[in-house]
Amino acid sequence: SLTGKTPTQPRRSAPPKKTDNDIATYRSTVKTRTAHIKTELGTIVIRLHSHLAPRTVGSFVALARKKFYDGLRFHRVVPNFVLQGGDPRGDGWGGPGYSLRCENNPLPYRSGTVGMALAGKDTGGSQWFITHSPQPHLQGTYSVFGQVMSGQRVVDSMVVGDKILSITIK
Repeated sequence: SLTGKTPTQPRRSAPPKKTDNDIATYRSTVKTRTAHIKTELGTIVIRLHSHLAPRTVGSFVALARKKFYDGLRFHRVVPNFVLQGGDPRGDGWGGPGYSLRCENNPLPYRSGTVGMALAGKDTGGSQWFITHSPQPHLQGTYSVFGQVMSGQRVVDSMVVGDKILSITIK
């Protein structure tokens, strides 16, 4: 010190950096959740990937628990591509009133992959989609946050206007 005296308070060290082991431990302790999407045609069960897309899954879970999705209709169906829902306006431009940062991850877009719909980078909100078939060109652009565990036949039989009756998180 400038006064020649020894400082009385110990110096603080920088917090330890997160290591791959810390991240692996965190990921292994994250509770696996499923979303049970009850529709007019049957139920779709999705495994949510909260370890790879925590903000996206957190938002989806919060909106589902608030009954945001109940009664909404699937507004976009493109055969052999995607089924899309989650728009309160029903025209593809509605949302929850906030946007989410993209959480791109290494998961591939295969049949039954659930992704966050976007209108550009970091514009996710309440709209999500489920793929009908593999869509590798979507990887790295749209956040993958789930995978259909059962009910892919329900997904594949939907048409524009089919209704989400409820979403239950377990």
